[in-house]
Amino acid sequence: MPFVSLNPTTEELIKQFSSIGSEEIHAQLSITHQVQQRWKTTSFSHRSHCFRQLNDVLMRERDELALIMTTEMGKPIKESRSEVEKCAQLCLYYAEQGEKFLQAETLINEDNVLAEINYFPLGLVFGVMPWNFPLWQVLRFSVPAVMAGNGVVFKHAPNVPQNAVKIVDLFKKAGFPEHLVSHLMIEDEKVKEVINSPHVHAITVTGSDRAGRAVASLAGAALKKCILELGGSDPFVVLEDADIAWTLNQAMTSRFTNCGQACISAKRFIVVKERYDDFKSQLVTLTKALTLGDPLDESVKIGPLARQDLRDQLAKQVATAIDNGAVALTGGKVPSIPGWYYEPTVLENVTPNSPVWNQELFGPVAILIKAENEQQAIELANDTPYGLGSSVWSKDIERARTLADQIEAGATFINSLVRSDPRVPFGGTKQSGFGRELSSHGIREFTNIKTLWVKSL
Repeated sequence: MPFVSLNPTTEELIKQFSSIGSEEIHAQLSITHQVQQRWKTTSFSHRSHCFRQLNDVLMRERDELALIMTTEMGKPIKESRSEVEKCAQLCLYYAEQGEKFLQAETLINEDNVLAEINYFPLGLVFGVMPWNFPLWQVLRFSVPAVMAGNGVVFKHAPNVPQNAVKIVDLFKKAGFPEHLVSHLMIEDEKVKEVINSPHVHAITVTGSDRAGRAVASLAGAALKKCILELGGSDPFVVLEDADIAWTLNQAMTSRFTNCGQACISAKRFIVVKERYDDFKSQLVTLTKALTLGDPLDESVKIGPLARQDLRDQLAKQVATAIDNGAVALTGGKVPSIPGWYYEPTVLENVTPNSPVWNQELFGPVAILIKAENEQQAIELANDTPYGLGSSVWSKDIERARTLADQIEAGATFINSLVRSDPRVPFGGTKQSGFGRELSSHGIREFTNIKTLWVKSL
């Protein structure tokens, strides 16, 4: 079965790739295992040097990488360049901090007893990756995994095969051993074979909760560690004393960046009644001003969705919400133009009776909800099966912190949109998954945390 790269702006075929069979899968896993066995003996200084070179390669090829991303999945070209730059920063971060994060830690040193914690690589880490940030998502797990001495194999989303091939090439150009980072051009049905391979020791998934359940069940059956970063329906809680101008500016960025196709996008704007009408009026005005267009145009803010089926699914979700009483204050339709576009939309009157209340809207659609008071705002924020990111907007920081502690999520940002940053752990709770990526926590997720106990005689 071929993997097809289509341009979501023009709907034209770019390139086709052939999938590989079981024999090739196991041959590649065996090769990557052998390379990893040598890689785990290398010094941290050598690994750091390679990641500094990867930073250089990324910045040198930034424009080419951005063009591949935009033509293959549709994000505006400025955002594609920013994604490459963020990946480069990630490489430098672990080049500088990786060795420190994995240093042995002394727990006991008394009465002729020494006890330490040491961090050793697991082996091969298998990543099942999404299309929405085709470079960042893969590097977000593979950079710390490789810095820790592991090897990486990954299955990328079928609509971004060019990005997958390019990632492997980047590591090779940066001086990493060939096959230390490998891509498997495989269908979903072959994931089980990879997970069951004796060479694979951990699995990480970024994607929908449906994909997470499927892969986690396979990992559990194989008794292998699994990290899940799944969907989100992030609440954006606006209190009475919020700076509305700043808050709206950040709201627009959070909801509509990447055409709304981000797990940590603000998806539900929960506004206390005192500020609701003002926030609503300005949000609708700003959303109406967003124009659709060719994502290669530097001025365009909203490109197409990545695939036709994703656009059609979003349109169905909005239509269902409207059938259940919601009102589209703006947008709510598929425009009559080529490409997989959807109008930037603001929905009001979405109630718990609507199926959309418990779903993730992966596209340029915002839900606007009025809260009677702060406590109801927190109750509404937590009334979701997801728990990835969240934000609270208020000039009273202590008050905001008190409310932030009550939100069930992997992260709460105050007066700032939710983002991933190499310096802080990233991940969720509830149906948004478990485990953490980035920071010291992320690099240690893919290690054997081993206790050493020594008694002097």
